[in-house]
Amino acid sequence: MSLRPILETRRAIPAMEGAGVKLHRVFGFQDPTELDPFLMMDDFRNERPEDYIRGFPWHPHRGIETITYVLSGTVEHGDSLGNTGTLGGGDVQWMTAGSGILHQEMPKGNAQGQMHGFQLWGNLPSSQKMTAPRYQDVKGSDIPEVIDDDGTRVKVITGEFWGKRGPVDGIAADPQYLDIAMPAGVKKTFRIDTYRRAFAYVFDGAAAFADASQPSGVLLEKEVAGQEVNIRDLSGNRTLIRFGSGDEVTVQAGPDGVRFLLISGAPINEPVAWHGPIVMNTQQELMQAMRDLRNGSFIKPQH
Repeated sequence: MSLRPILETRRAIPAMEGAGVKLHRVFGFQDPTELDPFLMMDDFRNERPEDYIRGFPWHPHRGIETITYVLSGTVEHGDSLGNTGTLGGGDVQWMTAGSGILHQEMPKGNAQGQMHGFQLWGNLPSSQKMTAPRYQDVKGSDIPEVIDDDGTRVKVITGEFWGKRGPVDGIAADPQYLDIAMPAGVKKTFRIDTYRRAFAYVFDGAAAFADASQPSGVLLEKEVAGQEVNIRDLSGNRTLIRFGSGDEVTVQAGPDGVRFLLISGAPINEPVAWHGPIVMNTQQELMQAMRDLRNGSFIKPQH
C-alpha cells in the first residue's frame, strides 16, 4: 500500500455564474488534464436569497456530465426534453448531456434562506460525447450511508465503498463520489484504486491530509492528539486537496471534526476542446456545436 502524496492544496475562489449566482469555484477553466476526467466543480453556498435566486436560466450542454448534489435548500430544474423536477436536501442529479440538451436550474433556499450544494462536471470520452442525453435523479433517502465504530459517516453517491454501492451507475469515468464526515480527532485511512485521479474538498470543519512523509494541509495552527491539523476559517474558506498516485489517503480530523467530499475517477486522456458548457475533442467539433446552436439542430431527436 502507498499513501497518495499531496500535489497541491488551494482555496476555492469567488465567482459569479448564471444570471448572477455568487458561488466559489473549486477548480475549472484552467488545465483540463489536472483532474481528468473531472473538468470543473462549484460550491454554491449562500445565506442571502439575493445572491442565488436568479439562478441558472436556459443554457446548453454537450459532451459532458453534470453532477448536482444539494445539501440544503432546493433546486428546480427543467430541460428541452420536457423533464422537470425538484432536488431537495441530500438529493443528487447526474445528467448525461451527451449529444446536446438545453437545461435550467433555479435554486431556492430553505426556511432560513440558506442554499448549499455542489456541481461537478465530468468529461465524456469521444465515443460517448454524442450519446443520447439522460438523467439519473436520486433521492437522498436512496443514497446508502455507512457508519463506522469511531463515528465516521460515509455517504456513497456512486462507486463502491465499505461494502455499499452508490445508486448512480453507468458513468463513463467509473467515478467514486463520497461524502465523508469524521468526528473530532479521528484518524482514518481511505482506499482509492491506484488508476484513478483523486481529490478531496473540505467544506466543513478542518482536517490534515497526511502526505507520504508528514501531515499536511493549509493553515497549520494547532495540534489534536499530537497531529498537526488544518484549522479552517469557519466563515467559509473552502479547501481543495489534489492527490498524486497511490492507493491510500489518510485523514486526521480537526478539533471540530471535518466533512469533505472524496472524489476519484478514471482518466480519459483525450484532447479537450472547451467553450463554456460545451466540451468536445477538437475545435472542428466545437465549431459544429456552435453552428448547431445557431441553426436549431443542437437537440437531436430522441427515440
